Amino acid sequence: MPERESPERGSNSLSDDLFSKLPAPEHQVPTVDSTPPAPGSRRALREAARSETVPSENAPSAAARPEGVEKEDAARPEPEQSPADDASTRGDVPDSATRPVPTSSPASLDDLFATEHDDSDGHAPRRKKRRTGCLVALIIVLALIGGIVAGGFWVMNTYGDKINEVMGWGEPDDYEPGIASGEALVTIREGDTGSPVSTALYEAGVTKTEEVFYNYLVDENIAVTFYPGVYKLQQKMTAADALAALQDDANKMENSVGIPEGGTLESSLPLITESLGIPLEDLQAAVADPAAYGVAAQSLEGWLFPAVYTFDPEATATQIIQRMVDRTRESLAAAGVPAGDEQRILTTASIIQREGRTDDFAKVSRVIQNRLDDGMMLQMDSTAQYGYGELHAGVVSTSTEAQNDDNPWNTYVHTGLPVGPIANPNDAAIEAAMHPADGPWFYFVTINLQTGETVFSTTYEEHQAAIETWQEWCRANPDQGC
Repeated sequence: MPERESPERGSNSLSDDLFSKLPAPEHQVPTVDSTPPAPGSRRALREAARSETVPSENAPSAAARPEGVEKEDAARPEPEQSPADDASTRGDVPDSATRPVPTSSPASLDDLFATEHDDSDGHAPRRKKRRTGCLVALIIVLALIGGIVAGGFWVMNTYGDKINEVMGWGEPDDYEPGIASGEALVTIREGDTGSPVSTALYEAGVTKTEEVFYNYLVDENIAVTFYPGVYKLQQKMTAADALAALQDDANKMENSVGIPEGGTLESSLPLITESLGIPLEDLQAAVADPAAYGVAAQSLEGWLFPAVYTFDPEATATQIIQRMVDRTRESLAAAGVPAGDEQRILTTASIIQREGRTDDFAKVSRVIQNRLDDGMMLQMDSTAQYGYGELHAGVVSTSTEAQNDDNPWNTYVHTGLPVGPIANPNDAAIEAAMHPADGPWFYFVTINLQTGETVFSTTYEEHQAAIETWQEWCRANPDQGC
């Protein structure tokens, strides 16, 4: 396409006349509008809202503005208002259209989120308040969780055994079939029913727990009659196997009797009558004179050694008692008891037998010796119970009447050892009486009657804390003989 010819600049065209009348161009400098907006206009509302929510970081507060500044601002002449400003004031165009946009660096992530600044009155930013609230909430949640965990530990420590029993958790109460071994002798007395037989089986090492045999009878609805005597069973038997063995006549030992550890004359003589058929009156007459057996004491208490004996059918009451006294002398000799000191050692050993479990015998012996050496009263519950006739009452606590009764066995009233033995001690108790463990203890208390766990203390304050532990166990186990 051919190029179009342009008219010459100097021509007298209409366009030349029009452009010649325009004013000369000049550089326009943006100005900042400092005139106050008209009251009630949208600009006035926007600036009022902006001054309340986002105060300028660079502008000084009213408290920090030097005196006279407001007067100077009021006296300063107002700049001329441009048409654009006038339009902004009237609200015809947006305010941002006439205001120069300041240049600044790009906004960071912190600038995007940190939309709240410190107020002029010194209040903390809202974001910090939210952080503080979250921290408080977290602490409360952790405290609640800690309380729940602590409560769970307390419940399991206090009622764990019962919970495990109900829920079927933990170790089974019965032994597994097929692991029975060894030999165990169980004595059944006249009139014994499921509960005492269950205890006798457990104490002999036949069953795993004290209640499993009785619970088996109840759960299976088994009615059985137990006949007195000594039965030869095995250790670690199931409850069902133990019942079958007790019903087998081949396991009953004829003309045999078992004297229990910690038993007394009062409890042992009826056992002999039931097992051997010797009249009780004959046995009482046989023990009436200790000197007939070479015992220099007022009673044969403590001299009927705990063991299982088998006699000829023709054995007399005196022969039976003599056999038991001779067995006691064998134990005293094996422990190295000097001649003439037998009664003292038997007395100490009988207390040890009644007060502690086998693992603690030597420590109980040390407590007795430490108290005697220090001149303290022994204050053994077993001695007060024996003197008052409560030894076989089935509880470990001593009644107020027994504690205050003035009898020669009561170590709450009299200093030193009681007047004589209070029970039949075994070999381990006699050995412990001769050889106490080394230790500073003056006190002890069994805090769990099921396991026999015992706490030994040196100070009275430690002993009181242990007593509180025992009392807590008793409150959680009210039917366990406390």
